[in-house]
Amino acid sequence: MSEICTVDDCNRPVSCRELCGMHYSRLARHGSPSITLRTRHSGTPSERFWKRTEKTDKCWYWRGRIARNGYGMYSTGTRTNMAHRFAYTDVVGAIPNGYQLDHLCHNRACVNPSHLRLATNKQNNENPAGLNSNNTTGYRGVRYNKKNKRWYGRVQHDGKQLSCGGHETAEQAAEAARQLRLLVFTHNDADRRT
Repeated sequence: MSEICTVDDCNRPVSCRELCGMHYSRLARHGSPSITLRTRHSGTPSERFWKRTEKTDKCWYWRGRIARNGYGMYSTGTRTNMAHRFAYTDVVGAIPNGYQLDHLCHNRACVNPSHLRLATNKQNNENPAGLNSNNTTGYRGVRYNKKNKRWYGRVQHDGKQLSCGGHETAEQAAEAARQLRLLVFTHNDADRRT
């Protein structure tokens, strides 16, 4: 007669150290053969998602896995989604083809549906969180021409560079670029607030 696992209510045959294979594996991995492992997928995907969200007065922070780019990631068990996309779909509805979600709060870990809006790729790019990493002037869309000793404002729109002309100061060029963005952009929230 083969030996039975020594853990209560286990009728499996002994594999090693008077434990069955499952309980021996738990001992090796977790330090106890009788540890109860949580059920991986208890509740609906929506219930599991919102349990991992910290709601504050402003942003709702995703407390699950965060990717290197700062966006939350969530697995429903069948596929992995970006957390903010899952939240929007769960509360508001489907995201139409050709659209992205633009974070109005510029917090990539935020899953508050009221902080998300539908936008095309172009519109999403109109609302950056800050300056490009290669910006040397401190102003969006402004560069200095050493030869002319002038500050130039420019705006990228529909694949074209639109110029705002040369200016005496960086501030003047920045204001000219801001005014041009107000004319041609629809989702440039930072420009509209100033």
